[in-house]
Amino acid sequence: MIPLTPRLLEARPLADYRVWLRFADGTEGEADLAGELWGDMFMPLRDPEEFRRLRIDPELQTLVWPNGADLAPEHLYSLVRRS
Repeated sequence: MIPLTPRLLEARPLADYRVWLRFADGTEGEADLAGELWGDMFMPLRDPEEFRRLRIDPELQTLVWPNGADLAPEHLYSLVRRS
């Protein structure tokens, strides 16, 4: 059963807009975010240097970037589970 809001514990940027993620329930793996980087907030993240600036927001428990872009932890969890 998927928790209502999966708690993201660790994230590391990889090559080609991929990121390695680890969740509190032990689920971990890679998510390819290339298909997520469209629209005004996400287009700047097409720059690999900007993409690599990702971090985990301690309150939201998801990936965020300095420009304000973020991705829902539930979505990230589903991407990792699919891989």
